[in-house]
Amino acid sequence: MKKTENNAKQKHLPFFGLPAISGFLKPHRRLIITLAATMAVSSGVEAVLPLFQSYAITHFIGQNTLDTMGWFILLYLLMLCIEGAMDGIGGYASCVAEVNVDRDIRKACFEHVQSLSFGYFNRNSVGYIHSRVISDPDNVGRIISWGLMDAVLSISYICVILVVMLRLSVRLGLLLFAIVPFIVIVTLLFQRPLTEKNRRVREDNSRITSNFNEGITGARTIKTLVIEKHMLSDFQRDTKKMHRDAVSAGGLRAIYHSTIIFIASFALALVLWRGGRLTQQGLMAVGTLSVFMNYATSVTGYVQDLLGSISNLIASQANIERIDELLHSQSDVNDTPEVTEKYGDCFHPKKENWEPLQGDVEFEDVTFRYPDGEVNVLEHFNLKVPKGGMVAVVGETGAGKSTLANLVCRFFEPTAGRVLIDGRDARERSQLWLHSHIGCVLQTPHLFSGTVAENLRYGCPDATDEQLHEAVRRVDAEAVIDRMENGYNSPVGEDGNRLS
Repeated sequence: MKKTENNAKQKHLPFFGLPAISGFLKPHRRLIITLAATMAVSSGVEAVLPLFQSYAITHFIGQNTLDTMGWFILLYLLMLCIEGAMDGIGGYASCVAEVNVDRDIRKACFEHVQSLSFGYFNRNSVGYIHSRVISDPDNVGRIISWGLMDAVLSISYICVILVVMLRLSVRLGLLLFAIVPFIVIVTLLFQRPLTEKNRRVREDNSRITSNFNEGITGARTIKTLVIEKHMLSDFQRDTKKMHRDAVSAGGLRAIYHSTIIFIASFALALVLWRGGRLTQQGLMAVGTLSVFMNYATSVTGYVQDLLGSISNLIASQANIERIDELLHSQSDVNDTPEVTEKYGDCFHPKKENWEPLQGDVEFEDVTFRYPDGEVNVLEHFNLKVPKGGMVAVVGETGAGKSTLANLVCRFFEPTAGRVLIDGRDARERSQLWLHSHIGCVLQTPHLFSGTVAENLRYGCPDATDEQLHEAVRRVDAEAVIDRMENGYNSPVGEDGNRLS
């Protein structure tokens, strides 16, 4: 059975999984540092602005004078300009960081998928793989960039106003920030349940994506067997489950936020009550109280933003774990370090060391069982096909006909025995060397999106037009292409007409 995330075992990563993706952040550390610095400056400026309000109340209103008003206005406008500039730079840095991190993770995932053997695709559904290469990097890139921006902005603001409030009144400052230990405790209590529920939603999403893909690629079979109602029923069942899990996760997140807001609001009420008493007793200036009132009302919003960033980070842990699982998936077919050193790999071939292929193929006492199978498809199989020979393999469904082709192409390794190419074990040379010398014609060929000529050049990107025409003549496909409106430039694949 192909794996969706129901039967996938994911390891739980510490620290929200951030160490697992740190390698994708290092190339952009200057951008991330710029983002953090600009947000820190912006929040610092915003935290200082209430002091202008205090000065205005105490100096201009309390002393009934307009002295220094010009400098006051000029300095206030300067602070606003600095804050606006920092917000603009930070927003731009967040956009660039999101796109770059998303791109790098997707590239790494796609490259790794290309290096995996057929066994991986036999065990995993298309939706399962698709969500890791497309959806998960998108979520992680967004959290790393905009989540970091909000987190730095909130933390910097809270730290600055803590210093200012302690300088104005130690007692009120400590009373307000007494909520921090309670926030930490509540966050730790909610982290695991939130992670589990968000992981369940991601599992449902992968299952839906997989079913949706099968419903499209298998449309001909579905309509032939008249099972549209059955497919719709399965799809509705999965979407209902995702709806229930998403609502459950949202409810838990709402409880988490409500609990934190209640704690923060209670602390703010105590601060305002105590500050009012001190002002009434003449122990605190009205301007100073106005600063505390401003901080008391604004800090709740920043605490909420910080909690939102933490909540999103908790939710993204499931995405990071899924990406990490993909990047650490092992291929069932691997070249030895010695072979890679001599022949290169699929992305960095060393063609100068490639020997020419003669074409002798031999199965030597081969036994084979698929990686996800329980019985042997072949047992002690022997066959020798000399160069230039032709062999027709006939048998019932499941007899192992396709398996022989898969073993010759080294899409799978023999469970026992050897497959010899030109008298040498196929494992003694690289997969790319072998694949570059083998042509495989499928019963139902896959056409990539593009033109006929582009599809023909997939196996040889440097082929000339004359070589394309010669290849087409050899397989007697000229008449088919000539009937198409634009000939070799006719679009085929998902967005165009298929060859017929």
